[in-house]
Amino acid sequence: MPEVTDDTPVHLTEVDVDLDVQEILLAASQHDQSKLRRLLRTQSMLPDAANVKDTETGFSPLHAAIAACEPDTETTGANGATTSDSNPKGLDANTVKSAVETVQFLLQEGAIWNDLDANNETPGCIARRIGALELYELIVDAGVRAELLLNRLDAYEELADDDDEEEEEEEAEAEASAEAETAPELVDASAEPTTETTTTTTPANPEVSNSQYLESRLNIQNDRILDSDQNGVMMRWESDIMRKSATALLPTPGLKVLNIGHGMGIVDGFFQEQGPAVHHIVEAHEEVVAEMKRRGWDTKPGVVIHQGRWQDILPGLVAAGETFDAIYYDTFAESYGDFREFFSEQVIGLLEQEGRWGFFNGMGADRQISYDVYQKVAEMDLFEAGFDVQWEEISVPKLDGEWEGVRRAYWVVDDYRLPLCKFMD
Repeated sequence: MPEVTDDTPVHLTEVDVDLDVQEILLAASQHDQSKLRRLLRTQSMLPDAANVKDTETGFSPLHAAIAACEPDTETTGANGATTSDSNPKGLDANTVKSAVETVQFLLQEGAIWNDLDANNETPGCIARRIGALELYELIVDAGVRAELLLNRLDAYEELADDDDEEEEEEEAEAEASAEAETAPELVDASAEPTTETTTTTTPANPEVSNSQYLESRLNIQNDRILDSDQNGVMMRWESDIMRKSATALLPTPGLKVLNIGHGMGIVDGFFQEQGPAVHHIVEAHEEVVAEMKRRGWDTKPGVVIHQGRWQDILPGLVAAGETFDAIYYDTFAESYGDFREFFSEQVIGLLEQEGRWGFFNGMGADRQISYDVYQKVAEMDLFEAGFDVQWEEISVPKLDGEWEGVRRAYWVVDDYRLPLCKFMD
């Protein structure tokens, strides 16, 4: 008799799903790769099984595999009493080794490197907290690969959008009539990109685009600038960073400097102290420009104010043959893609061959692992564009009291990495 197959759809109950999830998480925590492989590839009927989550802890398999390496914090003292050891002296080497292999397998299976658990920790955050540096670097490298791929895909999508627009225009012309309707655009090419990790003073809120920021009313105070949603645009605590940046970029008087983003005028004030011969400032927000003029910036030595977005201003400077010994970049609510366009398309035409340029390095500064990932991503993209970058670590003071009245803290990292970029020799 021919074999009879049952094509009836299988409906998993909540109990079935929970049991499957727990079995996957247990195998991950035990670093049982053979069982994990069987569960993820053949047995489990869960969608995206490599990223299932525990309902209470929020642990994914990556979280579970790394957390299992944490040493027992209870140790037995000489008198037999059990005490708490808040500083475990080391991880078990064999456990870490098996965890490394398990994490590598999970990443190959599509595990998400920056997924958050119930404690708002990524797998990399756990690895760093327990001192598992080899595991931490694995997650950082996975983040770098993911971000590089995402950036490349965004670039391809932009090219595709341009092609789509041209095709639509040709179709519209061919079918032109007084009341003819053109084909709708699949993507709004005019929409400003939004991203959680940017090159700005603060990681842009997902709800805030650059165009929205430029249209918003600002709250300009002595120690901070906030937008209309109470997002921190710039704050006075950045002064030491700005001073060191200005000194590194303008080591001697009589040089030409270009600054993108005036904000509170902190870095421009330090540039003025270095005695530049030429000092161009590009500022896009009309309220900031009005404040600049109220404070007399348009009358300071060598200062030229350009009101508008750098995307509109800089091509004109390049066409006019303007060049600078130093360039600084610090904008708000722009994406990493905007930043990459800035140094790969504009800096190369504006910077003197022996010049220096830098930027406010706030990329991913709301989480240490994100900060580390974006340092590596930036290094690779800068290298591709023909720049060498050196980093100087600067300790950041405790900022607990700085965030009162600010929507969210945009800086939680202990050390700032000050970039100094030059053309490669």
